[in-house]
Amino acid sequence: MNLAKTTWTRLIQKWIKNPEYPQISSKKEIKIKEQSVSSDLDGMLKIMRQIYHYPENLDVKFREFRIRELNKRAAVIFITTIVDVKEMEDSIIKPLVLNADKDKKIQDIVTVQTIDEIPIIQEVLNEVNKGNTILLVDGISHAYSFNTTKLPSRSIEKTENEITLRGPKESFIENPQVNIALIRKKIKNENLVVEANIVSKRSRNDIYLIYVRDLVNDQLLQNVKDKLNKIDVDSIGNISILEQYIEERPLSIFPTILNSERPDRAASFLEEGSIVMVMDNSPSCLILPVTFWSFYQNPEEHYLRLPSANFTRILRGFALFISVFSSAIYIAVTNYHSEMIPPDLLFAISASREKVPFPGIVEILLMEIAFELIREAGLRVPTPIGPTIGIVGALILGQAAVQANIISPLIIIVVALGGLSSFAINDISFNYAVRLMKFFFILSAFSFGIYGMVALFVIGIHYMTSIKSFGVPYFAPMTPRYASSRGMILRKLLRNELYRPGYLKPKDMEKKGRN
Repeated sequence: MNLAKTTWTRLIQKWIKNPEYPQISSKKEIKIKEQSVSSDLDGMLKIMRQIYHYPENLDVKFREFRIRELNKRAAVIFITTIVDVKEMEDSIIKPLVLNADKDKKIQDIVTVQTIDEIPIIQEVLNEVNKGNTILLVDGISHAYSFNTTKLPSRSIEKTENEITLRGPKESFIENPQVNIALIRKKIKNENLVVEANIVSKRSRNDIYLIYVRDLVNDQLLQNVKDKLNKIDVDSIGNISILEQYIEERPLSIFPTILNSERPDRAASFLEEGSIVMVMDNSPSCLILPVTFWSFYQNPEEHYLRLPSANFTRILRGFALFISVFSSAIYIAVTNYHSEMIPPDLLFAISASREKVPFPGIVEILLMEIAFELIREAGLRVPTPIGPTIGIVGALILGQAAVQANIISPLIIIVVALGGLSSFAINDISFNYAVRLMKFFFILSAFSFGIYGMVALFVIGIHYMTSIKSFGVPYFAPMTPRYASSRGMILRKLLRNELYRPGYLKPKDMEKKGRN
């Protein structure tokens, strides 16, 4: 496999070879990075300046000085744009320059929180690129790394996609340390473990694996780690991209990993035995494994009283049904099963379509595509004018299409009802799946009527039962049946939620809530 990959790479490089811009190999530089840190300070500084293209690279700085009393030359390497320069001056350089005790070691002189000894040049580069400060001392064959990172980030804000009225308003941001702190704020437990992994070769993107040690299943945890270790790519810039690398069925329209921007939702899944992934530069987290019901449920339901929560769940179930089947049922009934329509309504439909030159399937597809275009346009344009474009665009298109006898008025009602119902589904990935399923059912209804819809529904159910999310069946705990307190269609009383989901095989099934 590796030989075939190498041969194919050479053929591509030979094909794209340009005499004006000759390709230069970086093998020499890679070999240098694999070497150990030398005790020769001048040699190391020369290598580091060469690697970082100093002084052309403006934000990479080298500062040389002498450590007092130890009588040794030293130098610090840092990137000014991602380093807390004041902390570096106060905690590293000043103590070393003003040191008055010749018996002290470097670790005893500096006052930074964390200190690591780095033996390999590549690891030194990784630390510098993260925003840490590297100290090289003449005569010492390793480098010292100090945590002085100060990355720019926005403050904690309200959630934008998973809005709740009674729940917490905090949302994840692009800083993973802040995101981990928000989770630890919810779970004050010594068994909450945060593991760091690197998932790309060139960009060295950090991924943080979060789980509760005395709850998570060890085999599930190892399965997730194996997935991460198999990733072979230069760069993964966002956690949504990482999701596409680790999901088991990338061509499926149904998502098998939950993407959430709410710390409280991540904490609730952690306390049931799930695993959460947090990544730098990503204002959300990945929750796995999950089932179909995880996308159907809303994070606010546990903050509402039982009657209100179940009412919203039932309403969302109707919205899901209408969004998927409304347009398809209209096509099937009007084309194949007109005897199911009351005579007065049938005459009204026929009268409204009397001057329309297109068949019903063309009307439905035109309006469905127009609705999707308006929805996407409202999302992409600047926020102040987005809602205006959506409302005005829908009114103008709908009214003009009816007056021009291109679309019948009933089609506008059917499409608008289905489109509005889709907004009740808050998860973005599942929302896209519902919108795609709608078109499949429209085509099946046009081809075979209600029988085509039923056949497609049965095939879809069979397919969904075959899906697994990291070994967990997609329709669990309904099929296969598992003990679980997580309600599927309706929510249970909180005092009756005594068990964690059995399909996760947690180490502790009981929530200790029994009276």
